[in-house]
Amino acid sequence: MLTGIAVILLLGLFFGHLFSKMKLPGPIGMILVGIILSPHALDLIDGSILEISADLRQVALVIILTRAGLSLEADSLKRVGRPAVLMCFVPACAEMAGTILLAPALLGVSILEAAIIGSVIAAVSPAVIVPRMIRLIEEGYGREHSIPQLILAGASVDDVFVIVVFTALTSLASTGRISALSFFQIPVSIVLGIAAGVVLGSVLIMVFERFPMRDTVKVLTLVSFSFLLLELQSRLEGIVPLSGLLAIMALGFIIKQKDGELAARLSGKYNQLWTAGEVFLFVLVGATVDLKYAVAAGGAALLLVAGALIFRMLGVALSLVKTNLTRKERVFCMAAYTPKATVQAAIGAIPLGMGLACGQTALTVAVLSILITAPFGAIAVDNLYKRLLVKSDALRQTE
Repeated sequence: MLTGIAVILLLGLFFGHLFSKMKLPGPIGMILVGIILSPHALDLIDGSILEISADLRQVALVIILTRAGLSLEADSLKRVGRPAVLMCFVPACAEMAGTILLAPALLGVSILEAAIIGSVIAAVSPAVIVPRMIRLIEEGYGREHSIPQLILAGASVDDVFVIVVFTALTSLASTGRISALSFFQIPVSIVLGIAAGVVLGSVLIMVFERFPMRDTVKVLTLVSFSFLLLELQSRLEGIVPLSGLLAIMALGFIIKQKDGELAARLSGKYNQLWTAGEVFLFVLVGATVDLKYAVAAGGAALLLVAGALIFRMLGVALSLVKTNLTRKERVFCMAAYTPKATVQAAIGAIPLGMGLACGQTALTVAVLSILITAPFGAIAVDNLYKRLLVKSDALRQTE
């Protein structure tokens, strides 16, 4: 295992740096490393690492979502308002609707199977989006209309919504029944997740104030409680829905509101953790990709992914109707809200494992969605934000 970890870190860091030098997003190089090292290619990743790869990806998500919470400001979120709520589900619904319209003709699947495929590819990737939005916040781009906060807020709930829909649809396909309570889980999961994060964050702030400790110890404490929130979500599954990832972001957010100076210091620590977390996350996402499915997919699956992406962009545009955003800012939001990776890697193979007729097709389309949208979204954000977004005057004057 240690050799495998060394190979992942060394090659991930090298290719990430190489792609950055080529003016391409570093994570694309890391995904490429994962594809090359995966069991589907050179098979150089130790099996024991692959067995815990889902947990390692969760650790990386914990790091980046906590960092996101530590960067959010209440005033910015208040300014976002209605569009942020719409971004939580309208783009995903639009993408699923597009898939339902296109997939039967392109892939020869039924409407229900098309809906399942749509739910597999509809979620955006926090792993790709969150670090880039944090960078925009730190550099002051899009501050006037709270663009990064808008995208962060939407992306943090988008996954919850899509996964619940996916679960309901696969249940319908396997049992012929669907429960209305499944969709009631969405608001309950969101509310309870935020509440859990706020309560825990408030308690930890009091503990930190009463018992002085080094910032490193505080980070370890936060990371540990974040893992416990994910375990709580798992234990309550089927009883009470709770979004652990949303709770983790809320935990960081409440610390930011109660002690901005502490949040800034902790954010720096998490930034250092993210250096290694990013490598593991994207390399292991790449390791889930089997290129033979992508090669065998043909033009029809490619057209489906591209067409569904157009529907998603239209959904983003619809969410931003009657806002003060400029045309350039709307275009940026449409491009920034496209990357897929983590959710697709996690659920893409589930329909196949359930024995559904569309299982292989769903997995193939999930793989293609990662290969197409993760690079597209990352490159679009990295190359467009300085052109399409306005930088804060205060930060511009300090340069």
